[in-house]
Amino acid sequence: MKTVGIIGGLGPETTSEFYLELIFSCQKINKINRPPILIYSVPLPYDIEEDAIARGKGEERCVPFILEAAKKLEKAGADFLVMPCNSLHAFIEEIRGAVKISVLSIVEETTKFLKKENISQVGIISTAITLNKKLYENSFIANGIKQITPDDFQQAKIGKMIHNLVSNRHDNKDREELIKVINDFENKGIDHVILACTDLQLLIPHHARLKIYDTMKIFAEATVQEIISN
Repeated sequence: MKTVGIIGGLGPETTSEFYLELIFSCQKINKINRPPILIYSVPLPYDIEEDAIARGKGEERCVPFILEAAKKLEKAGADFLVMPCNSLHAFIEEIRGAVKISVLSIVEETTKFLKKENISQVGIISTAITLNKKLYENSFIANGIKQITPDDFQQAKIGKMIHNLVSNRHDNKDREELIKVINDFENKGIDHVILACTDLQLLIPHHARLKIYDTMKIFAEATVQEIISN
């Protein structure tokens, strides 16, 4: 099996969930041993984190931290890298340029998944950075998928919600707000929604009629396939 290097800590709970997802998914396939996993938890200053997530600005200040993480994981023996954070995929080409090993993309893997499922229109819930940088929009357009976004008021609420999750201050009110946004997608005639922020899976949203796809789980499955590949 290949050794995966995880650029983690963005946020910590999601990193732990992603790690467990890899462990248990690999266990179903390989009954001999657990997968080799390296994790570097990025020591991102709180003020940079809050600006990027809650206010959607200053994300470029994260770059030196994630590049250092990538280099340390490569030096530690990782065969390939993953970063279970959608927003900072705005800098995936910088990461790829900083190391000699491959770097999987959550955006590319999610797009492949939706195309495989023949989904041509999807509502997206993400940080402002992900929307402003058109991370999914550009990938979706190239693959014939239409992206539907929340309005500005809803997006501001989503930013606060995600910051609460990263700061471990989330509660049932955040889950209720997330469901309201998803309900609005239903009113617009949308049948499929992606959680394009891996921290949102912590709220465990469920909808009786809409299909909700968690990018964290999609990315974990792609990572598992790379771990077990020869």
